Parts: sequence; C-alpha cells; structure tokens
Amino acid sequence: MDQAEKLRNIVREQEAIRSGARMITVTSGKGGVGKSSVSVNLAIQLQKLGHKVFIFDADFGLANVEVMFGAVPKYNLSDVIFRGKQIEDILIDGPMGIKFVSGGSGIAELSNLTKENVRFLSSKLARLETMADIIIVDTGAGISDTVIEFVKSSREVLLVTTPEPTSITDSYALLKALARRENFDRKYTTIHLLANKADNVVEGRIVYNKLELVAEKFLDMKLNFLGYIPNDSYVMKAVMQQKPVSVVYENSKAARAFLHLAECLSKNSVKEVKERKGISQVFFNILKR
Repeated sequence: MDQAEKLRNIVREQEAIRSGARMITVTSGKGGVGKSSVSVNLAIQLQKLGHKVFIFDADFGLANVEVMFGAVPKYNLSDVIFRGKQIEDILIDGPMGIKFVSGGSGIAELSNLTKENVRFLSSKLARLETMADIIIVDTGAGISDTVIEFVKSSREVLLVTTPEPTSITDSYALLKALARRENFDRKYTTIHLLANKADNVVEGRIVYNKLELVAEKFLDMKLNFLGYIPNDSYVMKAVMQQKPVSVVYENSKAARAFLHLAECLSKNSVKEVKERKGISQVFFNILKR
C-alpha cells in the first residue's frame, strides 16, 4: 500500500466516523444472563422499525449470535487482514435483512497485530459504518480488558442484568472496573440498564435501584433504566430452534417487550453525532494497545 492510499484510507475512516452508524454496545457482568439474546432480538425489532441494523459479534472465540441465527460463518475479521477478504465478504445474512460479522475463533491472530495491521483493519471497519444505521456490538461477558475497552470506548452501552444477586454483583464489578479505567469519560457514556428475566416491571425496577444506588454513591456514575424483559418460556423454545423469539414467536411477552425496548431506543437517539466514536475507532483504540 503506497502513502497516497494510506492517506485516502484515513480520510475515508474519519468521514465514516463523523457520519456513520449509531453504535450500541451490549454487555454483562457475567455469562448466562441472555446478553446475546438481547442483542439479536433488539436488532430484529429495530429492523422492523425501519432501521438498517448490523450485529458485530465481539464475543471472540464463541459463537452465540451465529448459533441463534443457525448460521455458520465462512470468514471472520482475521480473513480481512491476512487473507485479502473485504468486509462485504464476511457479512452473514440474518433474519429480517439483518447482517452480522463474526469475530470467530481465528480472532486470536489479532493479538499480535502491527500498527499497520491495526490501521488497515480500522479503515476496513469504517465501511460498516456507511452501510448501517445502527451497529449492535455483542461483547463477551465479564470484565476482561477487551470487554472494558469496548464499553469505555462506546457512546452508548446496554448493560444486561438479571434479578439474581450474583448477576447484580457482577454488573457492579463491571461498572467498578469501568470507573477505574484511565480516560473513562462519564459524561460521554450513556449506560442503559436492562433487567432481563424479570417477573414484572417492579422487579426490574428493584434491580435498577440496587445498582443505581451503589453506582452513584461509590462510582459517581448514573444509570438509565431502559426497562425489563419478562421471564418467558417461548425464549427457550426459540433458542432450541436456533431462531430468535422475535421471529418465531412474535406475539410472545418477550418479543413484545423487545419491541418496546427498540421503540424506546429509537426515541432516545444519540444527538451528539460529531462526538460519536464509530466501530472502526473503537477497534483502533483496543488493538493499538
């Protein structure tokens, strides 16, 4: 790649960041709380509302999103860097016209990237931001460095928690790790709390109140209560079919709740577009370390 091409890539990257997709990072303090189910069903309902939605599966080495879609990706990010594939080559078709990108087990190759590799990948990822309205990033669970970097670099975060005490405790641990991270900007980041697998809105509010109280008192951090997703047997039935509940049981309690969630997020759009960091910039920040 010559110097002129490098400069063109940088310009394209910056243009995409300024005008690109809204990025929502979905995360959780522990596994098993339904984070990937939230990512997938939220994407479907946002798509139904007229948005063009992509899912970026950043739970590297696992395959939760593709399992829920019943898909087997042929390529992943490492193929873009090392094997000459384009971003369009690694996009997988999901339901309702949704596209998703698999991190894949081959992502381990990304741990030893050169600075040139990082810039190259960032310029390629900028292409995603011109193709979608919303990019949902499904992170791994827990407080690994990669998860915290994704959350720290995101303008908008959706923290998935259940009423279980361990889930609430682990969610607080994630917020604590985030608050201690250097350069974390509380004013820049909006953190939505979603209570998953709650019996009703009252239980969902209790989950929120517990976390909001300790987060504000000890971390000087504010949370936004986005709502709850009810316990619903149809969710597990859909999982067993490797299909999202919002597709196969669209009139179920859970599917209706995901639609309400999508409507709330649509109304609560991020207005500070010029300050938004796109997925290409987020990856640049993570991989350059």
